[in-house]
Amino acid sequence: MTNEHSYSGYELIEQHIRDERDPHRTPRVGITGLMVQYYHTCERELWFSSRGIDIDRDTVNIQRGTRVDETSYDDRRHSYQIDGRIAIDLLDGDDVMEVKVSSTLEEPPRMQLLYYLWYLDRIHDIQRGGVLAYPTERKREQVELTQETAERVEDTIRGITNTVEADAPPELEKKPYCDACLYQDLCWM
Repeated sequence: MTNEHSYSGYELIEQHIRDERDPHRTPRVGITGLMVQYYHTCERELWFSSRGIDIDRDTVNIQRGTRVDETSYDDRRHSYQIDGRIAIDLLDGDDVMEVKVSSTLEEPPRMQLLYYLWYLDRIHDIQRGGVLAYPTERKREQVELTQETAERVEDTIRGITNTVEADAPPELEKKPYCDACLYQDLCWM
């Protein structure tokens, strides 16, 4: 049997898609954009979420993010769901746009958008640029899939798979935003 960890991210995604279409196999991890964001925010958050331990969607921060997401760019808004893995907020010309409420955490949304660009490129042979938009801050950031960023996405895919397939959550690691995290009660009781 081949060691799964020697596969590239692209091969892992291809295998996941084949496995999910085969009714005789147990599906592997179906990596989504949200999983990428969680992985780069906190691997424990990813692990809890992968077990169906969900956050309270009625909290003020979640509702604020949902409101910004639903009302920004309303005149051009059309969400695109692709393969149950990526949910593109909107297309801005030839760019894939991801709308976020705040740029406080820069890496998680950037990696989420890079995953979308990687997925479109590697799985569907569609090349696009990306834009991270923070409407409440009137800020935009161009994001481009390069060889280097594609390798980071593939490392992320392997990391997500390892985290989700682990029997226990990753070790606790105090981060500056733990006090605002909706999973804090599970970690710091």
